[in-house]
Amino acid sequence: MSKVNTFLENKVMPVAGKVAGQRHLNALRDGIILTMPLIIVGSLFLILAFLPIPGYADFMAGVFGDQWMSKLLYPVGVTFDIMALIACFGIAYRLAERYGIDALSSGAIAISSFLLATPFQISFTPEGAAEAVQVGGGIPLALMGSQGLFVAMLIAIFSTEIYRYIVSKDIVIKMPDGVPPAVAKSFVALIPGFIVITSIWLVRIFVEMTSFGSIHALVTQIVGAPLTLVGGSLIGNLFVVFFAMLLWSVGLHGMNIVSGVMAPIWMGAMDENRIAFQAGEELPNIFTTQFIEMMNVGGSGATFALVIMMLLWARSQQIKQLGRLAAGPGAFNINEPIIFGMPIVMNPLLILPFILTPLVTVIVTYFAMSLGIVAKPAGIAVPWTTPPILHGYLITGGNISGAIMQAVNILIAFAIWLPFFKIFDKQKVREEGGFSSPDEKKVG
Repeated sequence: MSKVNTFLENKVMPVAGKVAGQRHLNALRDGIILTMPLIIVGSLFLILAFLPIPGYADFMAGVFGDQWMSKLLYPVGVTFDIMALIACFGIAYRLAERYGIDALSSGAIAISSFLLATPFQISFTPEGAAEAVQVGGGIPLALMGSQGLFVAMLIAIFSTEIYRYIVSKDIVIKMPDGVPPAVAKSFVALIPGFIVITSIWLVRIFVEMTSFGSIHALVTQIVGAPLTLVGGSLIGNLFVVFFAMLLWSVGLHGMNIVSGVMAPIWMGAMDENRIAFQAGEELPNIFTTQFIEMMNVGGSGATFALVIMMLLWARSQQIKQLGRLAAGPGAFNINEPIIFGMPIVMNPLLILPFILTPLVTVIVTYFAMSLGIVAKPAGIAVPWTTPPILHGYLITGGNISGAIMQAVNILIAFAIWLPFFKIFDKQKVREEGGFSSPDEKKVG
């Protein structure tokens, strides 16, 4: 046990600490999180449009007319379809905050640069024309949504880094002391904004002369496609889950850290499923944000089963009391009381099931979905605090198989956690000066 702890302290923790403190990963994570309230709101309307109730569609059409569904989906379009635009602003804003520069100006410059990198035509009426001339085109919503996430991320980081560099070199326009702060900040952003936008403009012109045709196509093929291939595979996601649980084992929030890289991949897959779900087509992806939430029943390490064991079978007074305290949060997938209270952190005995359980539930859930036994995530985002079973039902678009799958995952977690729990409980009973069995009492 001591060798395992030494390895975790000397080898894993220093590397994990550097990864956890990496400002760009943190900005990516926090910027993408900014989109989640909108996506959850959009998902609520998506659920209302496709409630799995017999006769629901006919009833709605009879009351509100044939166009009831398209009208109900208006909020879905203005939430899901602008996630890249919101993420671009959020990433630039959070990264600028970490550098201590004007975050609002940085976010505004990033959005302008992102739109500049996006191919679209502006509709106009030629001056002096006898009639108004309608010219097709406009901002392509597809590139403002999940398809534009990778470009949004890269441009947000690029524009903020340029902004920071120019400000740090003091190449800015300074206003007199009496000028209001908001005006002074806008003039500070003038030169950095000009350089960033000019740079993106030149890159766009150059890329349009190549076979790629647009910055979006270039980034998708060179960056997005390989990452999506890894993020959409069983092996890739097993590695991600293993790494996240390993980070938790040394006291760092593993899922928050890996989401900086994986969130755009999982969210892109989620949105593809959402579009297919709306169209009544087969869902293309298994690995989405909701899949990861579905297999981690009770939080990272799938600890919901452990909480039940603590409540029902613990003999240690410490574990019993912790079980009572952790039951409420655990029912809503909040398991920090367990991770730091048992503790699981830096505890070699409990680290093993903590890592092993989600790996097994990932494999079982993946094959159940790939074989068509369980419905795939329908692209519906529900709060991660939604209680187990109900969570599985909602994310699969109201399919009972999702709820059953989460129940099966709880049983799998029971089977894996139980022997380790019994050993740990006996250890705690001995520490408390009691006996874990009648036989021990006789021997004593």
